Amino acid sequence: MKVLKDYSLIYDDQCPLCKTYTKAFVLTGVLEENGRQAFQEVSEETCTLIDRKRACNEIALVNNKTGEVIYGIDSILKIATTVIPFSKFIFHFPPIYWFLKKLYSFISFNRKIIMPSKKINDTCTPDFNLKYRISYLLFTWSITAYILMRYSIHFSPILNESSFGREFIICGGQIVFQAIVLRKLQKEKLFQYLGNMMTISFAGALLLGIILFLGNIFSIYSFNFYVISFFIVVFLMLLEHLRRVKLMQLSLLPTLTWITYRIIVLLILLVL
Repeated sequence: MKVLKDYSLIYDDQCPLCKTYTKAFVLTGVLEENGRQAFQEVSEETCTLIDRKRACNEIALVNNKTGEVIYGIDSILKIATTVIPFSKFIFHFPPIYWFLKKLYSFISFNRKIIMPSKKINDTCTPDFNLKYRISYLLFTWSITAYILMRYSIHFSPILNESSFGREFIICGGQIVFQAIVLRKLQKEKLFQYLGNMMTISFAGALLLGIILFLGNIFSIYSFNFYVISFFIVVFLMLLEHLRRVKLMQLSLLPTLTWITYRIIVLLILLVL
């Protein structure tokens, strides 16, 4: 495998996503052993080369010989095309490059709500981007609603058959409900919470999706199995909600209202 020599990838040491994929580059031999540097511990020499503000939003790749620096998706593609040279023609085809650039920004600007930093004073926090935050909320909202619609089929003995529209409204209602409760928060803080909340919902939905998949594989049709699995997932979501609220230095109010909304919705669905 071809190695990208004389380059340093400046990654966010407080971002689990960044740590994982940059470490994979080193372990697979794409980057040299010292081919990555934590943004939080970058050398003075490298610090003079990079735009620290931009490097918080887009991972920087520094050519240690020439001093040239590239950022974001260009850094990732530089590494990818070093490993697979012919892929350069595919990745740089304008429509594909545009999509990859948007996808990178979508993940990068939301990375701290996908996997939040455990440190309060994080020096490599991306700028708040309302467009990408709303896009993230819509994405997780839609996927969550779809999986819940599919999962609700197994609640048919006690609940009426659901639809994507109903689940979409319920998920959206949670966002609106929490936004009203926390309306006094600064806008960035509010959207930080909403992003974390929807990450929890999305993760819970993915777990339910795995349960559905296993249920289909092993032909499980037990009502009790799906109900018990559902409440186990909800309990795990509650624990994660408490953890993230604590990291954001918020009170228990968001968790209490998060639970309250779900109880209200459940009671309404049981009555209908």
